[in-house]
Amino acid sequence: MISEGDDLDILQKCYNWHDADEIKALGLYPYFIPVSGNDGPHVRMDGRDIIMVGSNNYLGLSKDARVIEAAIKATEKFGTTCSGSRFLNGTLEIHEQLEIKLAEFVDKEAALTFSTGFTTNSGSIPTLAGRGDFIISDKTNHASIIDGQLVAFGAKVKRYKHNDPEDLERVLQLVPEKAGKLIISDGVFSMEGDIVKFPEIYEIGKKYGARFYIDDAHGIGVIGKTGRGTGEHYGMQDKIDLQMSTFSKSFGSLGGFIAGTKEVINYIKHVSRPLIFSASPTPAATAAVLESVEIIKNEPERIERLQWIAKKMNKEFKAMGFNTLETETPIIPIMVGEDITTFKFWRMLFEDGIFTNAFVSPAVPEGEGLI
Repeated sequence: MISEGDDLDILQKCYNWHDADEIKALGLYPYFIPVSGNDGPHVRMDGRDIIMVGSNNYLGLSKDARVIEAAIKATEKFGTTCSGSRFLNGTLEIHEQLEIKLAEFVDKEAALTFSTGFTTNSGSIPTLAGRGDFIISDKTNHASIIDGQLVAFGAKVKRYKHNDPEDLERVLQLVPEKAGKLIISDGVFSMEGDIVKFPEIYEIGKKYGARFYIDDAHGIGVIGKTGRGTGEHYGMQDKIDLQMSTFSKSFGSLGGFIAGTKEVINYIKHVSRPLIFSASPTPAATAAVLESVEIIKNEPERIERLQWIAKKMNKEFKAMGFNTLETETPIIPIMVGEDITTFKFWRMLFEDGIFTNAFVSPAVPEGEGLI
Protein backbone atom coordinates (compact mmCIF):
# COMPACT_ATOMS: atom_id res chain seq x y z
CA MET A 1 0.00 0.00 0.00
CA ILE A 2 1.42 3.38 -0.99
CA SER A 3 1.20 6.00 1.73
CA GLU A 4 0.18 9.55 0.98
CA GLY A 5 3.22 11.71 0.36
CA ASP A 6 5.39 8.89 -0.99
CA ASP A 7 7.53 10.09 -3.90
CA LEU A 8 6.64 7.99 -6.96
CA ASP A 9 8.32 10.11 -9.65
CA ILE A 10 11.09 8.05 -11.22
CA LEU A 11 12.68 11.26 -12.50
CA GLN A 12 12.93 12.90 -9.06
CA LYS A 13 16.52 11.75 -8.60
CA CYS A 14 17.42 13.80 -11.68
CA TYR A 15 15.95 16.96 -10.18
CA ASN A 16 17.69 16.28 -6.86
CA TRP A 17 21.15 15.84 -8.43
CA HIS A 18 23.32 18.96 -8.34
CA ASP A 19 26.91 17.64 -8.31
CA ALA A 20 27.82 19.12 -11.68
CA ASP A 21 26.12 22.43 -10.89
CA GLU A 22 28.23 22.81 -7.75
CA ILE A 23 31.47 22.34 -9.71
CA LYS A 24 30.26 24.74 -12.40
CA ALA A 25 29.53 27.37 -9.76
CA LEU A 26 33.18 27.13 -8.67
CA GLY A 27 34.37 27.63 -12.24
CA LEU A 28 36.07 24.23 -12.22
CA TYR A 29 33.83 22.14 -14.49
CA PRO A 30 36.11 20.25 -16.95
CA TYR A 31 33.57 18.37 -19.10
CA PHE A 32 31.58 18.91 -22.30
CA ILE A 33 33.68 21.87 -23.43
CA PRO A 34 32.92 22.34 -27.13
CA VAL A 35 35.72 22.29 -29.68
CA SER A 36 35.27 24.93 -32.38
CA GLY A 37 38.33 23.95 -34.41
CA ASN A 38 40.62 20.93 -34.52
CA ASP A 39 44.14 20.69 -35.84
CA GLY A 40 45.07 17.50 -33.98
CA PRO A 41 47.77 18.64 -31.52
CA HIS A 42 45.97 21.98 -31.14
CA VAL A 43 42.25 22.73 -30.87
CA ARG A 44 40.10 25.82 -30.55
CA MET A 45 38.25 25.96 -27.21
CA ASP A 46 36.75 28.75 -25.21
CA GLY A 47 37.82 31.18 -27.93
CA ARG A 48 41.48 30.22 -27.53
CA ASP A 49 44.07 27.97 -29.14
CA ILE A 50 44.64 25.06 -26.74
CA ILE A 51 47.31 22.34 -26.74
CA MET A 52 45.39 19.04 -26.78
CA VAL A 53 47.04 16.38 -24.63
CA GLY A 54 43.80 14.70 -23.54
CA SER A 55 43.00 13.13 -26.91
CA ASN A 56 43.29 9.47 -27.95
CA ASN A 57 44.35 10.56 -31.44
CA TYR A 58 47.63 8.74 -30.84
CA LEU A 59 49.05 8.85 -34.38
CA GLY A 60 47.47 12.11 -35.51
CA LEU A 61 45.52 10.41 -38.28
CA SER A 62 42.21 12.19 -37.69
CA LYS A 63 43.63 15.22 -39.52
CA ASP A 64 45.72 13.35 -42.09
CA ALA A 65 44.80 14.61 -45.55
CA ARG A 66 44.73 11.06 -46.97
CA VAL A 67 42.27 9.86 -44.33
CA ILE A 68 40.02 12.88 -44.83
CA GLU A 69 40.05 12.42 -48.59
CA ALA A 70 39.12 8.73 -48.25
CA ALA A 71 36.15 9.68 -46.04
CA ILE A 72 34.99 12.31 -48.54
CA LYS A 73 35.18 9.95 -51.51
CA ALA A 74 33.26 7.21 -49.65
CA THR A 75 30.54 9.69 -48.72
CA GLU A 76 30.24 10.81 -52.32
CA LYS A 77 29.94 7.18 -53.49
CA PHE A 78 27.75 5.65 -50.76
CA GLY A 79 26.07 8.62 -49.05
CA THR A 80 26.23 9.64 -45.39
CA THR A 81 24.78 6.41 -43.96
CA CYS A 82 23.70 2.92 -44.92
CA SER A 83 20.28 3.36 -43.27
CA GLY A 84 20.29 -0.19 -42.02
CA SER A 85 22.10 -2.84 -40.02
CA ARG A 86 24.92 -5.03 -41.26
CA PHE A 87 22.54 -7.98 -40.97
CA LEU A 88 20.09 -6.57 -43.50
CA ASN A 89 20.77 -3.80 -46.03
CA GLY A 90 23.72 -2.09 -44.32
CA THR A 91 26.71 -4.12 -45.47
CA LEU A 92 28.86 -2.25 -47.97
CA GLU A 93 31.71 -3.72 -49.98
CA ILE A 94 34.11 -1.50 -48.02
CA HIS A 95 32.92 -3.07 -44.74
CA GLU A 96 34.03 -6.46 -46.00
CA GLN A 97 37.25 -5.05 -47.44
CA LEU A 98 38.05 -3.50 -44.07
CA GLU A 99 37.36 -6.73 -42.19
CA ILE A 100 39.71 -8.67 -44.45
CA LYS A 101 42.40 -6.01 -44.02
CA LEU A 102 41.98 -5.87 -40.22
CA ALA A 103 42.17 -9.65 -39.88
CA GLU A 104 45.40 -9.65 -41.84
CA PHE A 105 46.73 -6.71 -39.81
CA VAL A 106 46.31 -8.53 -36.47
CA ASP A 107 47.13 -11.97 -37.89
CA LYS A 108 43.72 -13.54 -37.27
CA GLU A 109 41.48 -15.55 -39.57
CA ALA A 110 38.56 -13.13 -39.54
CA ALA A 111 37.35 -9.81 -38.17
CA LEU A 112 33.98 -8.15 -37.64
CA THR A 113 33.31 -4.40 -37.43
CA PHE A 114 30.83 -2.69 -35.10
CA SER A 115 29.51 0.87 -35.12
CA THR A 116 31.36 1.83 -31.93
CA GLY A 117 34.10 0.38 -29.79
CA PHE A 118 31.71 0.27 -26.84
CA THR A 119 29.22 -1.94 -28.68
CA THR A 120 32.04 -4.17 -29.88
CA ASN A 121 32.58 -5.26 -26.28
CA SER A 122 29.00 -5.01 -25.07
CA GLY A 123 27.90 -6.95 -28.16
CA SER A 124 30.60 -9.63 -28.29
CA ILE A 125 31.03 -10.65 -24.65
CA PRO A 126 27.41 -11.68 -23.96
CA THR A 127 27.39 -13.54 -27.27
CA LEU A 128 30.35 -15.66 -26.16
CA ALA A 129 29.48 -16.25 -22.49
CA GLY A 130 26.17 -17.55 -21.23
CA ARG A 131 24.54 -19.91 -18.76
CA GLY A 132 27.08 -22.05 -16.96
CA ASP A 133 30.07 -20.06 -18.21
CA PHE A 134 32.45 -17.92 -16.17
CA ILE A 135 33.92 -14.54 -17.12
CA ILE A 136 37.13 -13.76 -15.24
CA SER A 137 37.79 -10.05 -15.51
CA ASP A 138 40.44 -7.56 -14.37
CA LYS A 139 38.92 -5.19 -11.79
CA THR A 140 39.87 -2.07 -13.77
CA ASN A 141 38.62 -3.20 -17.17
CA HIS A 142 36.83 -0.63 -19.33
CA ALA A 143 33.15 0.22 -18.75
CA SER A 144 32.17 -1.41 -22.06
CA ILE A 145 33.55 -4.73 -20.79
CA ILE A 146 31.63 -4.33 -17.54
CA ASP A 147 28.41 -3.65 -19.45
CA GLY A 148 29.04 -6.67 -21.67
CA GLN A 149 29.46 -8.83 -18.59
CA LEU A 150 26.24 -7.51 -17.04
CA VAL A 151 24.13 -8.61 -20.01
CA ALA A 152 25.83 -11.99 -20.42
CA PHE A 153 22.70 -13.70 -19.08
CA GLY A 154 23.44 -16.76 -16.98
CA ALA A 155 27.22 -16.28 -17.03
CA LYS A 156 28.94 -15.71 -13.70
CA VAL A 157 31.51 -12.94 -13.39
CA LYS A 158 34.58 -13.23 -11.19
CA ARG A 159 37.00 -10.32 -10.87
CA TYR A 160 40.68 -10.44 -9.96
CA LYS A 161 42.94 -7.71 -8.63
CA HIS A 162 44.29 -5.32 -11.23
CA ASN A 163 46.95 -6.95 -13.39
CA ASP A 164 47.66 -9.52 -10.66
CA PRO A 165 48.39 -13.02 -12.04
CA GLU A 166 48.51 -14.56 -8.55
CA ASP A 167 45.04 -13.30 -7.73
CA LEU A 168 43.84 -14.51 -11.12
CA GLU A 169 44.93 -18.02 -10.17
CA ARG A 170 43.17 -17.72 -6.81
CA VAL A 171 39.95 -16.84 -8.65
CA LEU A 172 40.34 -19.62 -11.22
CA GLN A 173 40.71 -22.16 -8.43
CA LEU A 174 37.18 -21.27 -7.35
CA VAL A 175 35.68 -21.92 -10.79
CA PRO A 176 34.27 -25.38 -11.61
CA GLU A 177 36.77 -27.37 -13.65
CA LYS A 178 34.29 -28.25 -16.41
CA ALA A 179 32.89 -24.72 -16.82
CA GLY A 180 33.67 -22.56 -19.83
CA LYS A 181 36.08 -19.77 -18.88
CA LEU A 182 36.82 -16.48 -20.61
CA ILE A 183 39.60 -14.28 -19.22
CA ILE A 184 39.07 -10.66 -20.26
CA SER A 185 41.55 -7.86 -19.86
CA ASP A 186 42.44 -4.51 -21.34
CA GLY A 187 45.72 -4.69 -23.21
CA VAL A 188 46.66 -1.16 -22.19
CA PHE A 189 44.63 0.07 -19.22
CA SER A 190 42.90 3.35 -19.99
CA MET A 191 43.38 4.94 -16.55
CA GLU A 192 46.68 3.52 -15.34
CA GLY A 193 48.53 3.31 -18.66
CA ASP A 194 50.15 -0.02 -17.75
CA ILE A 195 50.20 -3.08 -20.01
CA VAL A 196 48.52 -6.34 -19.12
CA LYS A 197 50.94 -9.00 -17.86
CA PHE A 198 49.78 -11.32 -20.58
CA PRO A 199 52.61 -13.92 -20.49
CA GLU A 200 51.88 -14.71 -16.84
CA ILE A 201 48.12 -14.50 -17.29
CA TYR A 202 48.29 -16.81 -20.30
CA GLU A 203 50.31 -19.48 -18.50
CA ILE A 204 47.92 -19.47 -15.54
CA GLY A 205 44.77 -19.39 -17.65
CA LYS A 206 45.98 -22.19 -19.89
CA LYS A 207 46.27 -24.51 -16.88
CA TYR A 208 42.55 -24.05 -16.22
CA GLY A 209 41.36 -24.35 -19.82
CA ALA A 210 40.47 -20.68 -20.22
CA ARG A 211 40.19 -18.64 -23.40
CA PHE A 212 41.65 -15.13 -23.72
CA TYR A 213 39.90 -11.91 -24.78
CA ILE A 214 42.09 -8.78 -25.02
CA ASP A 215 40.66 -5.27 -25.40
CA ASP A 216 43.38 -3.48 -27.37
CA ALA A 217 41.52 -0.16 -27.77
CA HIS A 218 44.59 1.64 -26.41
CA GLY A 219 47.04 -1.01 -27.62
CA ILE A 220 46.74 -1.11 -31.40
CA GLY A 221 48.79 1.65 -32.98
CA VAL A 222 50.47 2.20 -29.61
CA ILE A 223 52.45 -0.86 -28.49
CA GLY A 224 54.33 -3.53 -30.40
CA LYS A 225 57.08 -2.79 -32.89
CA THR A 226 54.59 -2.12 -35.70
CA GLY A 227 51.60 -1.16 -33.55
CA ARG A 228 49.75 -4.50 -33.66
CA GLY A 229 49.08 -4.33 -29.92
CA THR A 230 49.49 -6.62 -26.92
CA GLY A 231 50.21 -9.82 -28.83
CA GLU A 232 52.99 -8.25 -30.87
CA HIS A 233 54.37 -6.49 -27.80
CA TYR A 234 54.99 -9.88 -26.15
CA GLY A 235 55.47 -11.99 -29.29
CA MET A 236 52.31 -13.93 -28.35
CA GLN A 237 49.75 -12.88 -30.96
CA ASP A 238 48.75 -16.48 -31.59
CA LYS A 239 47.87 -16.96 -27.90
CA ILE A 240 45.08 -14.36 -27.94
CA ASP A 241 41.77 -15.98 -28.89
CA LEU A 242 39.89 -12.73 -29.41
CA GLN A 243 41.42 -9.32 -29.99
CA MET A 244 39.23 -6.26 -29.88
CA SER A 245 40.01 -2.63 -30.68
CA THR A 246 38.39 0.69 -31.51
CA PHE A 247 38.69 3.02 -34.49
CA SER A 248 38.33 6.23 -32.46
CA LYS A 249 41.92 6.26 -31.27
CA SER A 250 44.90 5.29 -33.44
CA PHE A 251 42.72 4.83 -36.55
CA GLY A 252 41.33 8.38 -36.43
CA SER A 253 37.72 7.37 -37.05
CA LEU A 254 34.74 5.83 -35.23
CA GLY A 255 33.72 2.22 -34.62
CA GLY A 256 35.37 -0.97 -33.48
CA PHE A 257 36.22 -4.54 -34.43
CA ILE A 258 36.81 -7.96 -32.99
CA ALA A 259 39.08 -10.58 -34.55
CA GLY A 260 39.53 -14.31 -34.04
CA THR A 261 38.94 -17.60 -35.83
CA LYS A 262 36.47 -17.75 -38.71
CA GLU A 263 34.04 -19.91 -36.75
CA VAL A 264 33.94 -17.64 -33.69
CA ILE A 265 33.58 -14.44 -35.72
CA ASN A 266 30.86 -16.02 -37.86
CA TYR A 267 28.98 -16.96 -34.68
CA ILE A 268 29.19 -13.42 -33.25
CA LYS A 269 28.12 -12.05 -36.64
CA HIS A 270 24.87 -14.00 -36.55
CA VAL A 271 24.03 -13.87 -32.82
CA SER A 272 25.18 -10.50 -31.42
CA ARG A 273 22.13 -8.33 -30.80
CA PRO A 274 24.02 -4.98 -30.78
CA LEU A 275 25.45 -5.86 -34.19
CA ILE A 276 22.19 -7.09 -35.70
CA PHE A 277 20.05 -4.27 -34.35
CA SER A 278 22.42 -1.32 -34.84
CA ALA A 279 22.99 0.74 -37.95
CA SER A 280 26.23 -0.21 -39.65
CA PRO A 281 29.37 1.98 -39.56
CA THR A 282 29.05 4.96 -41.88
CA PRO A 283 30.82 4.94 -45.26
CA ALA A 284 33.05 7.83 -44.18
CA ALA A 285 34.12 6.17 -40.93
CA THR A 286 34.79 2.85 -42.69
CA ALA A 287 36.84 4.36 -45.50
CA ALA A 288 38.84 6.43 -43.01
CA VAL A 289 39.90 3.26 -41.19
CA LEU A 290 40.79 1.52 -44.46
CA GLU A 291 43.19 4.36 -45.24
CA SER A 292 44.52 4.53 -41.69
CA VAL A 293 45.42 0.82 -41.67
CA GLU A 294 47.53 1.34 -44.78
CA ILE A 295 49.27 4.35 -43.25
CA ILE A 296 50.07 2.47 -40.03
CA LYS A 297 51.44 -0.49 -42.03
CA ASN A 298 53.57 1.69 -44.31
CA GLU A 299 54.75 4.28 -41.78
CA PRO A 300 55.98 2.39 -38.68
CA GLU A 301 58.01 5.45 -37.73
CA ARG A 302 54.77 6.94 -36.38
CA ILE A 303 54.58 4.21 -33.72
CA GLU A 304 58.28 4.57 -32.96
CA ARG A 305 57.94 8.32 -32.44
CA LEU A 306 54.81 7.91 -30.29
CA GLN A 307 56.61 5.45 -28.01
CA TRP A 308 59.64 7.78 -27.77
CA ILE A 309 57.44 10.74 -26.80
CA ALA A 310 55.63 8.68 -24.16
CA LYS A 311 58.89 7.57 -22.54
CA LYS A 312 60.31 11.10 -22.56
CA MET A 313 57.17 12.66 -21.04
CA ASN A 314 56.89 10.03 -18.34
CA LYS A 315 60.57 10.41 -17.46
CA GLU A 316 60.27 14.18 -17.21
CA PHE A 317 57.08 14.08 -15.12
CA LYS A 318 58.75 11.74 -12.67
CA ALA A 319 61.80 14.01 -12.52
CA MET A 320 59.44 16.86 -11.57
CA GLY A 321 58.16 14.76 -8.67
CA PHE A 322 54.82 13.63 -10.09
CA ASN A 323 53.40 10.17 -9.39
CA THR A 324 52.61 8.59 -12.77
CA LEU A 325 51.74 5.16 -11.34
CA GLU A 326 53.04 2.21 -13.39
CA THR A 327 52.43 3.60 -16.86
CA GLU A 328 54.43 2.22 -19.79
CA THR A 329 52.47 3.94 -22.56
CA PRO A 330 51.25 7.33 -23.88
CA ILE A 331 48.48 7.17 -21.25
CA ILE A 332 50.29 9.08 -18.50
CA PRO A 333 48.24 9.55 -15.32
CA ILE A 334 49.31 12.21 -12.84
CA MET A 335 48.00 11.32 -9.40
CA VAL A 336 46.44 14.32 -7.64
CA GLY A 337 44.16 13.13 -4.83
CA GLU A 338 40.88 14.72 -3.74
CA ASP A 339 38.27 15.53 -6.37
CA ILE A 340 38.25 19.29 -5.80
CA THR A 341 42.07 19.43 -5.95
CA THR A 342 41.97 17.52 -9.23
CA PHE A 343 39.49 20.00 -10.67
CA LYS A 344 41.66 22.92 -9.53
CA PHE A 345 44.75 21.39 -11.14
CA TRP A 346 42.81 20.81 -14.35
CA ARG A 347 41.66 24.45 -14.34
CA MET A 348 45.20 25.79 -13.86
CA LEU A 349 46.39 23.80 -16.87
CA PHE A 350 43.41 24.87 -18.97
CA GLU A 351 44.02 28.54 -18.18
CA ASP A 352 47.62 28.04 -19.28
CA GLY A 353 46.40 26.69 -22.63
CA ILE A 354 46.64 22.93 -22.03
CA PHE A 355 43.65 20.59 -22.18
CA THR A 356 43.89 17.45 -20.07
CA ASN A 357 41.34 14.93 -18.80
CA ALA A 358 40.27 15.08 -15.15
CA PHE A 359 39.16 11.78 -13.61
CA VAL A 360 37.48 11.75 -10.22
CA SER A 361 35.33 9.28 -8.27
CA PRO A 362 33.47 7.12 -9.16
CA ALA A 363 35.60 6.75 -12.33
CA VAL A 364 38.55 6.25 -9.95
CA PRO A 365 38.54 5.32 -6.24
CA GLU A 366 37.64 8.05 -3.73
CA GLY A 367 40.62 10.30 -3.01
CA GLU A 368 42.57 9.08 -6.05
CA GLY A 369 41.64 11.74 -8.59
CA LEU A 370 44.06 12.07 -11.47
CA ILE A 371 44.88 14.09 -14.57
